[in-house]
Amino acid sequence: QVQLVESGGGSVQAGGSLRLSCTASGRTFSTRLMGWFRQAPGKEREFVSAILWMDNSIYYADSVKGRFTISRDNVKNTVYLQMNSLKPEDTAVYYCAASDRAGVRRAREGYNSWGQGTQVTVSS
Repeated sequence: QVQLVESGGGSVQAGGSLRLSCTASGRTFSTRLMGWFRQAPGKEREFVSAILWMDNSIYYADSVKGRFTISRDNVKNTVYLQMNSLKPEDTAVYYCAASDRAGVRRAREGYNSWGQGTQVTVSS
């Protein structure tokens, strides 16, 4: 298993920016991709973005495309989510996730390691 620890959440006004970080430890050699999901109160956990380890392919949800940027630091085993032009509807708990399964991209059930989550609150 891979252990994931997120940081960087907080409160910001609409239009502001935040950067989330997720550091992986443990069986990181088996990781195929890492991603971010979010869950707002009363809603399902939804895909935000992911990056494939093999070729750095990147995937975004339509709702964040052009505003959020995912990146990684191989040496630090860390994935970042730079969030710009934040909107109140981006308010949620953000979870880092990792998968060692082939063919996984956006499907929540394909990820088998999860962080504890970090709160992001965007006020209008």
